[in-house]
Amino acid sequence: MDRSSLPRYWLTGAGNGIGAALAEAILETGARVAVSACSAQACEALSARYPGQVLAVPGNLSDSQTVREIGETIARQWGALDRVILNAGTAEYVHGQPLEQTMIEHIVRSNLLAASFCIETARPLLGAGSDPHLVGLTSPVTYLTSLQAAGGSSLRELFETARQTLVAEGTDVTLVTPGVDSASLSVDDCFPKPAHWSAGDAATYLLGQLAERPAEVTLSVSSVSSLWPLSTAANDRQAQAAPGDSTNRSPIKGQP
Repeated sequence: MDRSSLPRYWLTGAGNGIGAALAEAILETGARVAVSACSAQACEALSARYPGQVLAVPGNLSDSQTVREIGETIARQWGALDRVILNAGTAEYVHGQPLEQTMIEHIVRSNLLAASFCIETARPLLGAGSDPHLVGLTSPVTYLTSLQAAGGSSLRELFETARQTLVAEGTDVTLVTPGVDSASLSVDDCFPKPAHWSAGDAATYLLGQLAERPAEVTLSVSSVSSLWPLSTAANDRQAQAAPGDSTNRSPIKGQP
């Protein structure tokens, strides 16, 4: 198959959950995908399964130097990008308790700063691409008021600011916000009832929506962990927390 005319993707958070499902769905089209995840093993596994299609660029995306090096690698190999899907990030909340300062810093670095570094690196690559499109998946933390100051609403503001610049340069921008399906109401008729997605089904639905390049897509979810599985560190923290402990943290989105 001649892949020279197919889009070149950079997908972050590709190690598991919806990120891994998106990677497979895109690779099945024959496109080339630069995959980023904390786990180099996960990236190499995709490379082995799809030889010639995968560019493994793992690393900690909250480190600006690492992101710059990833961009340089993509530039050397492909020269440009046509699609960028930023899915990496993490967020946690505390039931009825204020966030610790270290947790706030972790959330901001893993979500806001990592996304900012990736957008900065992707911008010239998209500018050199064909019909470019930037997609950002925000954490469900966006919808938790107590965490808005810790990177939730700031992600929306980051992408809206980027949209103003990128659209002027010819790059479409789509923001994907995990939320609820307003067409289906719960029993008390107050809150919409979210859908039950598998990672594969959610990825298929999302790619179908992205084909139209809307400004925003709402991805209804009832089980966040099925699309953004817990990181190993988060699993360890939950295992160590006592049952019913009000400080038990519930992860929202996987590691970058």
